[in-house]
Amino acid sequence: MTQTEIIQILAGFVGSIGFAILFNIRGKRLIATAIGGLFSWLLFVVLIKYIKGEPVVYFIIACVISTYAEIMARVLKTPTSAFVTTSLVPLIPGGSLYYTMVYAFQGDLNTFLPKAIYTMQLASALSLGVIVSTSAARIFNKVFFNKNRNKI
Repeated sequence: MTQTEIIQILAGFVGSIGFAILFNIRGKRLIATAIGGLFSWLLFVVLIKYIKGEPVVYFIIACVISTYAEIMARVLKTPTSAFVTTSLVPLIPGGSLYYTMVYAFQGDLNTFLPKAIYTMQLASALSLGVIVSTSAARIFNKVFFNKNRNKI
């Protein structure tokens, strides 16, 4: 792992802390959200080397981080959304969205459309990963922790 990648991973940690503070998260929960941000960018740095297609990498990371958020939510008795939103902050496709808008305002339709589609793929991969993981967690909880197991 290069020095640049280590700095990026630490930036994911710090960025998640910043958003957690903005969302009024304190104490142990603050550290847990920051670790989630660190872990999300660490996964990105590792997976992007082995998997072609950034949207696929985003989907996998969103699934893993959402599972982490579900676990931390139960351990720290906090809503899952507090962990999911702050832990996935490093993966928000801000640069891609910025350039999409630049091309749109410049009227460069030939560059705008592919960039817009790519940005939507990244955002959709994140959303779909969270949905899949959250749905799996709900089914798991109903099957294994529901007292009335006949109702799913």
